[in-house]
Amino acid sequence: MKQTQQYLIEHGIKPSVQRLAIMDYLLTHPVHPTISAIYAGLLPQIPTLSKTTVHNTMKLFVQHKIALHIDIDERNARFDGTIETHAHFRCKKCGRIVDIPLPEIKNLFPKESDFLIEETQINIKGICKTCKISN
Repeated sequence: MKQTQQYLIEHGIKPSVQRLAIMDYLLTHPVHPTISAIYAGLLPQIPTLSKTTVHNTMKLFVQHKIALHIDIDERNARFDGTIETHAHFRCKKCGRIVDIPLPEIKNLFPKESDFLIEETQINIKGICKTCKISN
């Protein structure tokens, strides 16, 4: 929890009990959770937590670039605590989302290009190995 507190401070975010718990949840549950999943996961330890608090905290984390809002699930906003460049694979059968390491995409553009890349998202959809085997 002390490391999480320092992490938030280093990124210009004032730590609170809720923010610390939400960041810890995000970092220890790399399943690309929804707001509802984060809320449900933390409610037993923080009974006063609201979905609005989770929503506003995730919005703050995304603004401060310590979390990603990923657009891979058409029905739910998903979040990721891994901020290094990577792709996401979503299984169309079971809905599981996994990270796929990628080389730095920013390095594909010349240093003197006309592009200022601030965000990259690569989303891949298909059938995962487990679902493919169970067919």
